[in-house]
Amino acid sequence: MRLLQGWTTALAATVALSGAAFADVTVSQSNDPAITLGGQMTSLLGMERTAMGQVAPARLAALADGVQIKRPSAKREAKKAGLPEISTPNLIRYDNSFLDALPATSGDEQWQCLTTALYHEARGESVRGQFAVAEVILNRADSPAYPRSICGVVNQGCQFSYTCDGKSDRAKEKGAWIRAGKIARLMLDGAPRALTAGATHFHTVNIRPSWSRRFERTAAIGAHLFYRQ
Repeated sequence: MRLLQGWTTALAATVALSGAAFADVTVSQSNDPAITLGGQMTSLLGMERTAMGQVAPARLAALADGVQIKRPSAKREAKKAGLPEISTPNLIRYDNSFLDALPATSGDEQWQCLTTALYHEARGESVRGQFAVAEVILNRADSPAYPRSICGVVNQGCQFSYTCDGKSDRAKEKGAWIRAGKIARLMLDGAPRALTAGATHFHTVNIRPSWSRRFERTAAIGAHLFYRQ
């Protein structure tokens, strides 16, 4: 049953990818009574194979139980390729096996700042905990109360302890850095902020900053408590 459900999910995604082309085939078939049901299925499966061949392996690996996301760049990519503007869903799971199936990532200065913050602030946390910390940073960058960029947020004063501890920010744990980079890439590409209910602050469970008594607690994940200002 799980295999059937997985195949159905993948088929649904590829139908979405094929978009207008699938609609055209459906219309043309409905106007030709000579086409049998078997012929329709053959056409559909052939189109499914074609569409699957155009999907990157990382996206196929992401088709599993998880959280739906929409990449904000999908519209731009479709326009560049001369295709209809179709929102293509991805699915993410908060576990290492999902991250390990994705290719290593890279990015601009904002990606670098987010990856560095996740590495130093949350690499000892679960994947879910690392995504939660990323949510806080992005929520701050979206708030008029904070700098309007990721790098501005993480380098503001001593809001994040690693920026003021006098130690090198160079990553020494390659695996943790790669995972942090993948999480940063997913979040920058539009992964939903579904874990912390808009949190703008977090702290470890062994401390209690003064603001924790004023702000609303929204989540507890691993060793971190999350709050919304």
